Amino acid sequence: MLTTLETWLAMRGLTDATSLLTARFIVLVGLIAAGWLLERVAQFLVHRLLSPWIARSSTAWDDAFVKQRVFTRLIRIIPFLVLLMGAGLFPSLTVWVERILKVGIIFVLARTLEAVLNAVNQIYEAYDVSREQPIRGYIQVGQIVVYIVSFILAVSTMMDQSPLVLLGGLSAMSAVLLLIFRDTLLGLVGGIQLSMNNMIRIGDWIEMPQYGADGSVLEVNVNTVKVQNWDKTITTIPTYSLISESFKNWRGMEESGGRRIKRSLRLDMNSVRFCDEALLTELEQIRLLEPYLSQRRAEVATYNQTLGIDDNDLVNGRHLTNLGTFRAYILAYLRNHPKVNQEMTLLVRQLPPGEAGIPLEIYAFSSDQVWANYESIQADIFDHLLAILPVFQLRVFQDPSGADVRALKT
Repeated sequence: MLTTLETWLAMRGLTDATSLLTARFIVLVGLIAAGWLLERVAQFLVHRLLSPWIARSSTAWDDAFVKQRVFTRLIRIIPFLVLLMGAGLFPSLTVWVERILKVGIIFVLARTLEAVLNAVNQIYEAYDVSREQPIRGYIQVGQIVVYIVSFILAVSTMMDQSPLVLLGGLSAMSAVLLLIFRDTLLGLVGGIQLSMNNMIRIGDWIEMPQYGADGSVLEVNVNTVKVQNWDKTITTIPTYSLISESFKNWRGMEESGGRRIKRSLRLDMNSVRFCDEALLTELEQIRLLEPYLSQRRAEVATYNQTLGIDDNDLVNGRHLTNLGTFRAYILAYLRNHPKVNQEMTLLVRQLPPGEAGIPLEIYAFSSDQVWANYESIQADIFDHLLAILPVFQLRVFQDPSGADVRALKT
């Protein structure tokens, strides 16, 4: 074709040198135009025919390849292949033109492989196992390896040397490479340990105060773990830090079926006393306390009668206290609460008294783990207990306020 065009130009009166140069230039322009046109046609076929057909297919994996633009990137190799056919148009530059075009082909293939790995990750994330064993970190390492290999192949192509020769030279730079890729290597090691030990998953609620992280894990990458805090801010944590430092993962709470309630009521010690008959009669009207009072009053009466102790003897005899009865009421109330998990630990305990009164701690688990619902359940329980305290003739301990000081002056 080049010879025919050169002959035709010579017949038009051009000199041999001019006709040859003009013919080569025309062929080069034609190859560039043909490469561009073929790429445009291929892109059109992909977007107008292949993509709609894939979208209508029943499989989902091919949609990932379209979304990650695998075919679009691969098509960009066409102009390089077309131009490679005309690399011999200028003999003095043939070697360098071929090398440059081959380097272009190498990097087009590298970008295509990058898109393929992204598509593999997208397909994997469609399965539930991806929450437990994310592979995004491994995908990113694979992409780094692809570009490193591409760079080595490109340099060896430009130097017209075997890649092994270049690798031999790079071995002498291993210390520099380790320094450059230090964070990536540490992140890779950390990601493998996190995955193998099942320490973190996508969606886990983690706390890491030293990094200001308190929220849900969004991504686990080679270098960083992305956490969305409850105020919707995003915190990035170095992946290796999750191995080298401590963090709290709330997954155990979420999988347990309950969320812990651990809060105390501070009671005024001066309000604790023995229950008299009037108070016991009033408390017996409480349905939840009736079985407890019946049993305990019978036990106390039997004990006192056996030892011949007068019921009015508060020192030697056994008697019910308003605090003990209140503890029994709380326990019965929680055991009948529909939002308290009855399969998990449930207790009401008295902590050591101090200058802030007697702490009466409730230790239980709500059956609803959703944050807002959990807070509502916890608040409802303590609302009720605070409101019913006067029935047991108990008072909450509270530091004096301005209103208390003013009341003293009057």
